[in-house]
Amino acid sequence: MDIGVEISLYPLAEDFAPAIHDFIGRLSARQDLKVVAGSLSTQVFGEFEQVFEALRSELRTTLEARAIAAGKAAFVLKVLGPFR
Repeated sequence: MDIGVEISLYPLAEDFAPAIHDFIGRLSARQDLKVVAGSLSTQVFGEFEQVFEALRSELRTTLEARAIAAGKAAFVLKVLGPFR
C-alpha cells in the first residue's frame, strides 16, 4: 500500500536551516522513496513499510543530533493514503 507523509521540521534553535537541510538530504538519498521538498514542508511517498522505516530512522537521527547540541526539535506529520 502506497502512502504519502507531509513533514514539517522545526528545530528549536536560531540556526535552524542546517538541521532541516540535513534531514531532507538523508530522506532524499533513499532510492525507494519519492521526496518532494517545499518551502514549508517535505512530502515523502512510497510503500507504507518503507516510508515508516525511513521516518523512524531519520527522525531518531535528527532528535539525537539535537540532543547532542543541547537542543530540541518539533516534527509535524500528516499521513495520506492509501494511493493504490
